[in-house]
Amino acid sequence: MNPILWPIDDEAVVRTLQLGDADVVYRAVDENRDRLRPYMPWERTTLSPDDTRAFIERSLGSPTDEDGNGIWVGESFAGTVGLRVDEPMNTGEIGYWITRAFEGQGLVTRACRLFVDHGFRERKLHRIEIHAAADNVRSRAVAERLGFTHEATMRDGCRKPDETYVDQVIYGLLEDEWPPP
Repeated sequence: MNPILWPIDDEAVVRTLQLGDADVVYRAVDENRDRLRPYMPWERTTLSPDDTRAFIERSLGSPTDEDGNGIWVGESFAGTVGLRVDEPMNTGEIGYWITRAFEGQGLVTRACRLFVDHGFRERKLHRIEIHAAADNVRSRAVAERLGFTHEATMRDGCRKPDETYVDQVIYGLLEDEWPPP
C-alpha cells in the first residue's frame, strides 16, 4: 500500500507510521493504559517499544490493510486509525484510539471520515464496519456521527483483560449510503 499523508485540518494529519515512530507511539500507549485496557486487547501485550515496532512492521508489510497510521497534531502524536480489508468479502473494518490529551476534539471522527471515503471511493469496498464494546460510549458515538447503522449486538462478544465479557456492537455502512444525506 502507498503511504498515507492526509490532512484532517490545518494542524492535524493522518500519516502512515514509520519504524522511527515506535518510541513515541509506545510512550502514548504506556501513558494511556488505563483508557486502553478495557477496550484494546493488544494493550496488555504491548510491553516495550519493540512490540510497537513489530506492529508497525506488520502494518507496513500488509498487502491489503492500511492499519498502522498515526493521527498527528503538529509534531504531537494523538492516536491511531486504520482500515483492515477483507478482499474476498470486499469489506473493511475501521479501528482507532485517541490519547487523553486529544480526546473530545473530533479528530477521530474526522480521521475515520477520511478512511470511510477512501474505502468506498478508492478501494471500492462494498461495506465498512466499526466494532465497539457496548459500554464504550465515545467509540460508538464516532460510528453514529458518521452515519453507520447499529446492525447487531454480539452477546459477550468482547473479552476484557480481567477475563470478563461485555457485549460488542457492530455498526455497518454500505457504499450506496456514503456520503450520508
